[in-house]
Amino acid sequence: MSESTGRGVSGSTARDTGESTASDDTGLTTGALARRLGVAPTTLRSWDRRYGIGPAVRADGRHRRWRPGDVAVLETMCRLTSAGVPPAEAARAARESAAPPAGEPAGGAPERSRAAGGLPLGGDVRQECRGLARAAVRLDAPAVAEQLTAAVERHGLTDAWQEVMVPTLHAVGRKWASSGDRYVEVEHLLSWHVSTALRHATSPAVPGDATGGRGPVLLACVPGEQHSLPLEALNAGLSQRDVPTRMFGPAVPAEALSAAVQRLGPVAVVLWAQSRSTASLALARHVAATGWGVRGARRAPAVLLGGPGWAGRPAPGLPRPTGLGDALETLAGVYGAG
Repeated sequence: MSESTGRGVSGSTARDTGESTASDDTGLTTGALARRLGVAPTTLRSWDRRYGIGPAVRADGRHRRWRPGDVAVLETMCRLTSAGVPPAEAARAARESAAPPAGEPAGGAPERSRAAGGLPLGGDVRQECRGLARAAVRLDAPAVAEQLTAAVERHGLTDAWQEVMVPTLHAVGRKWASSGDRYVEVEHLLSWHVSTALRHATSPAVPGDATGGRGPVLLACVPGEQHSLPLEALNAGLSQRDVPTRMFGPAVPAEALSAAVQRLGPVAVVLWAQSRSTASLALARHVAATGWGVRGARRAPAVLLGGPGWAGRPAPGLPRPTGLGDALETLAGVYGAG
């Protein structure tokens, strides 16, 4: 993790920082201010050293003491970096947002890192991804929720999912995989808020027989598969197109899946598999062959395979959508022709 994010502040103590955490007339200590802002003390020191975002007064000439004007500048800095503004630009804007005290340095040092919260996002991502990554690493739940909601409102559900949520989730996953058990809390917090944003974007449920008795679209992760966020995005998108769904979520047992197909008579079934170890073509073919109705007029569902687990496995008659937009178009067409 880069210095600009630091470690979680829950373990910070006066012994860790070498400074008292008490507040008095001379201003807040670095430790106390770090807890107030939800960042690490090392982040505040780094911003002071790199960008000149420091206190106007230092106790005994050495220890940092942050007064209300200093705190206001830092609050602006946190808000801008959470929105995806690079730290150097955010520092300049934060300094300009308040009248600088006499003697304050005119500028900061050049930005040394382009990393977003220490996550491997790569260069070709939307600015919102970088702000979302920084907020997630800081465990800033209000900022994460606000940015996800804004992304859906600004770009629409499909683009927000494919261009903001997915790249950031992938970056967190790569950081987790390369760091042992570290950053698990970041992945959990981000996933929970992505799920919440997707549910907020989901329109009220549509009755399965609202248009001529056609069955719903059934969404399920295959047995042993826990990654359900892509299906939640698909469920939200279908709801916005007035296509009724039944969302079963992660790790649906094969027997339960077959029973649900027979009871509901869905026009389509989407089976999600994140890994090859969970992707079972035998199960997919079994679902596709499940029929219902009277003899001579029996029907069976269209079965779509979702997720990277199905890659490289020929499955004639079982289409694999290339993304959320493709899946929405395909399923809307199947439902309309049902």
